[in-house]
Amino acid sequence: MIIRDAVAADIPAIAAIYAHHVQHGTGTFEEEPPNAADMAARMAKVQKAGCAWLVAEDDAGGIAGYGYYAQYRDRSAYRFSAEDSIYVRDDVRGQGVGKALVAALLDRAGKQGFRQMLAVIGDSENVGSIGLHLALGFRQVGVMRAVGMKFNRWVDVVLMQRPLGEADRTVPE
Repeated sequence: MIIRDAVAADIPAIAAIYAHHVQHGTGTFEEEPPNAADMAARMAKVQKAGCAWLVAEDDAGGIAGYGYYAQYRDRSAYRFSAEDSIYVRDDVRGQGVGKALVAALLDRAGKQGFRQMLAVIGDSENVGSIGLHLALGFRQVGVMRAVGMKFNRWVDVVLMQRPLGEADRTVPE
């Protein structure tokens, strides 16, 4: 498996992976899959901001998953806090793709000067995503109960956080 920066040619595979999660999972609260043009715009926005949008390429050259980070929120006070998003192709879930992507994102975000990485995980029953974040040093900092409605049921959001670099030990220059 190769982790690399995503390029425009990856958009169809990225859109297909995300569409599956939209249609069948609660890791995202979107209910209608965005089209390829919308996904391309999302990727361009993240990359234009200088943040990473990565793909995991399998041995056959297919895209096994993707992930990205961006500033947690637009307000300037959040400029040192990022949020990750990870989506893995359904047939390779549980095989380390997500973990490899998150590890690469943590490295890139730390080198870019971010001090905190946040994970906003859809569904408190999403044990795969919660487990991989725990394995990479995140800690759970909260659960927002029943804030989403998907597939005719209430869905929680789990908030996780991991310090990067100097974290809050120093004030960035």
